[in-house]
Amino acid sequence: MTLLNDLRTRRRRLGVAAVCTGLLAALLTAVPAAATPDPGDAPAVQQEVSEGARAEAAAAIADGEIPGQDEIVHSDNIEHLTNIPKDALPGTNSDLAFQGKYAFSGNYDGFRVFDISNPKSPETIAQVLCPGSQNDISVSGDLLFLSTDSSRSDSSCNSTTQPVTEKSSWEGMKVFDISDKANPKYVAAVETACGSHTHTLVPERKNVYVYVSSYSPNAAYPDCQPPHDGISVIKVPRKTPEKAAIVSFPVLFPGEGPDGGGNPGSPTNPGVSKTTGCHDITVLPSKDLAAGACMGDGILFSIKDPEHPKVIDQVQDNVNFAFWHSATFNQKANKVVFTDELGGGGAATCNAAIGPDKGADGIYDIVGKGDKRKLVFRSYYKIPRHQADTENCVAHNGSLIPVKGKDIMVQAWYQGGVSVWDFTDSSKPKEIAYFERGPLDTQVLRGGGSWSAYYYNGYIYSNDIAKGFDVLKLSDRRTDPAKRVRVHELNVQTQPDYFD
Repeated sequence: MTLLNDLRTRRRRLGVAAVCTGLLAALLTAVPAAATPDPGDAPAVQQEVSEGARAEAAAAIADGEIPGQDEIVHSDNIEHLTNIPKDALPGTNSDLAFQGKYAFSGNYDGFRVFDISNPKSPETIAQVLCPGSQNDISVSGDLLFLSTDSSRSDSSCNSTTQPVTEKSSWEGMKVFDISDKANPKYVAAVETACGSHTHTLVPERKNVYVYVSSYSPNAAYPDCQPPHDGISVIKVPRKTPEKAAIVSFPVLFPGEGPDGGGNPGSPTNPGVSKTTGCHDITVLPSKDLAAGACMGDGILFSIKDPEHPKVIDQVQDNVNFAFWHSATFNQKANKVVFTDELGGGGAATCNAAIGPDKGADGIYDIVGKGDKRKLVFRSYYKIPRHQADTENCVAHNGSLIPVKGKDIMVQAWYQGGVSVWDFTDSSKPKEIAYFERGPLDTQVLRGGGSWSAYYYNGYIYSNDIAKGFDVLKLSDRRTDPAKRVRVHELNVQTQPDYFD
């Protein structure tokens, strides 16, 4: 179904009730995501909303301003090919990775392998039970990597939850052999300080380096002590992955005192997260460049020496950014898009109360050369469709759509759906396509929506937190050239050079 309503009406009315209930003030002073390393990026638990917000959502649905509960709507240039519901793994769906004809879907309970030879009808090849949020996932050759950022009794896939205050608790990276996609084998585990919330691969011929992002240390946590201003670097030999080990812990935010450097957060910068590590890192190996989204800071750094990355520039936005969540380079590496995860992904932030600049993307130009390059802010981008106050919605994971000479990306917005947008003009980003479902519930806020939305070999794949695996087909003259571009492997946080 295609939504043909006047979007200006949607922008004007929705979210007014949120101001009346004080939601805006609460969001601007909240610390996004987890206050501890366990788990972070959690889906919203069921939350009550005001009677006024419920009434407003019902009226908006009745007037056609937003889709009805679970109703699918999209722009004319997007086709919804299929949805594959969750099966043996009932937990929260998280990130995606791709290799050849396969898609790998992370889930808080493990991961699932799809054969996507026919994008209209993906087939499940394997489902691996291995609990441990958030199971951020990547693949390289015959190896699959899985992040564990929740305290477990041990490193096995049979582990149980255990308090982070216990020294014997385990968090970190798991490595699987996927030479047989139908029978992945668990081959290695590496414990890392504060766990592994996300990770990023820097692949080489003989080894794979893994940058592990984690945060929120606490003196009461034996394996997550402050200060925690860096990342764990793991070296994984391809032929002997069981020898995987930490080779360095580069400090990205040096500073004196118990908390180190980085953004001090509240109360110095009200509503901004204190930097105690990184949330996510994106590398562009062809340019020896990386961008880090690190809670209260955005950074640009060199990875010429992958074991010892070097920070080139550091920026903050203490007006509109609450939590620097992820980063995406354009192909020329003269721009980077940072996302702000206002409310930790568990709040309704795509409404009139919050406005267009908070919980948005920040577009930065990269100016200068070499180690003198600087990040220069240009504009914000946020989806132009206001969502109901029962929908968690915020900027989340996305990828480039490889169109030569253009900067276009697809991005997940939780219950805000999937947005395709053009930032070729850094100062004037614009949406060119969208896909979304109506609220999961019109009475309470229930966590759901697209966690990751990525373009891979001609199609958009979205991992919906609650609804499962979606496949979309984009048909638009502005993006059609991308259909001719093929890659064998895609981990979005390890950006390929599409045109080399």
